[in-house]
Amino acid sequence: MSGIQFAYPTVLYLAILIPLMVGWYIFRQLKGSPTIQMSGIQPLANSPVSWKNYLRHFPFVLRQVVFGFLILVIARPQSSNSWENVTTEGIDVVIAVDISGSMLAEDFKPNRLEASKKVATEFIAGRPDDRMGLVVFSGESFTQCPLTTDHAVLMNLFQGVQSGIIEDGTAIGLGLANSVSRLKDSDARSKVIILLTDGMNNRGEIAPITAAEIAKTFDIRVYTIGVGSLGKAPYPFRTPFGIQYQDVKVEIDEGVLQEIAGMTGGKYFRATNNQKLREIYQEIDKMEKSRIDVKEISTKTEKYQPFLLLALILLLVEIGLRLTLFKRNP
Repeated sequence: MSGIQFAYPTVLYLAILIPLMVGWYIFRQLKGSPTIQMSGIQPLANSPVSWKNYLRHFPFVLRQVVFGFLILVIARPQSSNSWENVTTEGIDVVIAVDISGSMLAEDFKPNRLEASKKVATEFIAGRPDDRMGLVVFSGESFTQCPLTTDHAVLMNLFQGVQSGIIEDGTAIGLGLANSVSRLKDSDARSKVIILLTDGMNNRGEIAPITAAEIAKTFDIRVYTIGVGSLGKAPYPFRTPFGIQYQDVKVEIDEGVLQEIAGMTGGKYFRATNNQKLREIYQEIDKMEKSRIDVKEISTKTEKYQPFLLLALILLLVEIGLRLTLFKRNP
């Protein structure tokens, strides 16, 4: 909120008339004072002075105050809310997350899927100027949340993602193609997909490289993240005797993920633990900065109403006094 400004500041020069009118009033009072010849003032020495004599100039003072307020009203005082030209960061981002059964492996804490959700949520919260969306995939793919600036809704939907809500498998190409369809009509300066998986493409009608070529056509950059420790990882199996853990070989098609990233101008990352995954998102955050200029916006609020109200009240008081207490006899 800035200070008070005037729509017509030159009108304020009319205030010069106020001291001129005061001077003219004083001159008239001195020149036009009634006189009477008397042999002496002793008979009037003890005469009481009426309170009207002290207040006889009060209506004139009120009129000058009214005139001053009217000058302010005509000058139209205003307050304004304004924002200067600034530059913010902003891109369109779709996060594509593998939710296949292998994402329940516990080489990440508490498991790969929950760790991926937590770090991605931190990434979303750290980029308030971006439009973001969420695509999930396993044997199939669907859009969990379209592009939105309402990150609270997005993060809430992200927390509801669970493995098993769609058919199992790893359809990397389908997940990537679905993400491309969310971004292809975007007019953002920068369009990005962050694709996270822990396996190899084994389902879906669209090959990962084909989906990458489509992304390249629409100038969409793809960052790929392979999630999983090196070697083997503990995976929970349900048995009649409860949950049993078995070490399962980690198989990530890094060659395909690297090719997808290279074709689209992105980069491939390998996350082997929670901290490494967090560092990857931080690196993507630093690399993906798109400048958006925001023009100055100014909204003005009129502030003359109190002055106009005071002027009307004082004018009515002044008129009332002249017609009653200070009424001149004919």
